[in-house]
Amino acid sequence: MKTTAFVAMALGSLLTVTASLPAHAAWPEKSIEVVVPYTPGGATDTVTRVIMKKLSERLGQPVVVANKPGANATIGTAAVARAKPDGYTFVTVLAAHTINPHLYKLSYSFDDFEPVSHMADLPLFLFINKDIPANTLAELIAYGKKHPDTLTYASSGAGSSAHMTGANFGLQAGLTMTHIPYKGSAPILTDLLSGQVSMVFDPILVPMQYVKQGRLKAVAITSTKRWDDEPDVPTMDEAGLPGFFMNSWASLLAPAGTPKDIIDRVSKEIAEIAKDPDVQKTFHDAGFVAVGSTPDELDQLIKKDTAMYGDIVKKANIKLN
Repeated sequence: MKTTAFVAMALGSLLTVTASLPAHAAWPEKSIEVVVPYTPGGATDTVTRVIMKKLSERLGQPVVVANKPGANATIGTAAVARAKPDGYTFVTVLAAHTINPHLYKLSYSFDDFEPVSHMADLPLFLFINKDIPANTLAELIAYGKKHPDTLTYASSGAGSSAHMTGANFGLQAGLTMTHIPYKGSAPILTDLLSGQVSMVFDPILVPMQYVKQGRLKAVAITSTKRWDDEPDVPTMDEAGLPGFFMNSWASLLAPAGTPKDIIDRVSKEIAEIAKDPDVQKTFHDAGFVAVGSTPDELDQLIKKDTAMYGDIVKKANIKLN
């Protein structure tokens, strides 16, 4: 009887331990949703779909990309902030994620998310209209100072990273410029080519072909090093604005409370995916740099950029109407 009682007690203890194991021990057991708070076909969507296709293969479960655009990405981001933190919902955010708190009253905060991985960087080139009598950044600044209030800079929307980069350029260069917000990149290019707007900070993919045709000029890049395919275009730092570095980026977040082992697993998988030569080539062809990072590294990037953009918004007195 004693032996029977002991076995029963041991079995009961085993069942208790088994029942206490985390429910996500077999994760993933079903499809995963990654929200892209932007329209399909854009840069953010492209980065996410390339990474998630590879992630799906590595995890053995579908990873579904769901586009939920609106309000400078805050609608889709807010939806994920409210999602169940079970490892089956994530969101891709851009640098605009660290700009929005300074410009909008948000229904969420950074505390509602767990950083997962800094997936990609997106360097911006400074493209200017061909008729502006400047071929270098120094000449552009000199022209802007000689003709105050005449230079304009475009962006794909108020509060975008291109808006902030242009505003910071004005601050650092001592220029008074006018911001012209657009809805999307296509009308920007049309007006830049025709001279309706002076300049734009934009990814390489579309405008560079017009530089090759002599219809635009590329005077600098915002990253810490030159783009391999365009070695003659200097960095902003090299061209005369020391320390000017303002890449846009794409990163993955999860709802706060998502189990750490799931966060770490996804982060490690993305870091490996970022090393894939096919992924690197696809990103490079689209103007991106594949990164892959730890959650802590992404957390530091978010904190750094939040402080930087807050400073720009304050100094440039940027307000949204």
